Parts: sequence; structure tokens; C-alpha cells
Amino acid sequence: MAAPHFLVHNAKDTVGVVVVEGVKAGSTLTGWVMESDATIKVKALDPIPLGHKLALKNIKKGDTIVKYGHDIGRALAAIGAGRHAHVHNMKTKRW
Repeated sequence: MAAPHFLVHNAKDTVGVVVVEGVKAGSTLTGWVMESDATIKVKALDPIPLGHKLALKNIKKGDTIVKYGHDIGRALAAIGAGRHAHVHNMKTKRW
């Protein structure tokens, strides 16, 4: 496999972390699921900066967002598969 565009630690993750620069809307990205050593493909629907999250599936408003196998917050709005998931559409549950 060529170097992945995003990483997913756990099969239950709902987001992956982009590990390359320059992801543009419309790009088909390859991700590596570390837990199973599998690869997955997701079409990016937004530009996504290095280190930011990519929604792997449709996430409904209020749904828990899972990264690295852990609950990292909830969706403030619906986030479609391939969309940029970040502070504009998600928030920690701590406050």
C-alpha cells in the first residue's frame, strides 16, 4: 500500500486523522485501519488540513464522535461521510 492519507486506530472510530497536507474536496483518500491492518477509501467532500479529522460515515447531530477508540465529543450538527470534522461542527462533552 502507498502511504495512507488518513489513519484510523479502531474499527469503531467514526473519524480518521488526516496525515498528509493538501487534501482537497473531491479527492479519494486511502486510510489505514491500524487495528486490523485494513485499508479503506473515503472521498473527501471538503478540504481537510493536516492533523484534522475526516468523517468516515454519516454522523447525526448529537452523536458521539469516536477517535482512537475513544469518545472525543459530540456532533453539533450532522457531519456527512467525507466531511471535515472539527470545532465548527463538534464539541467535547466536558463543557
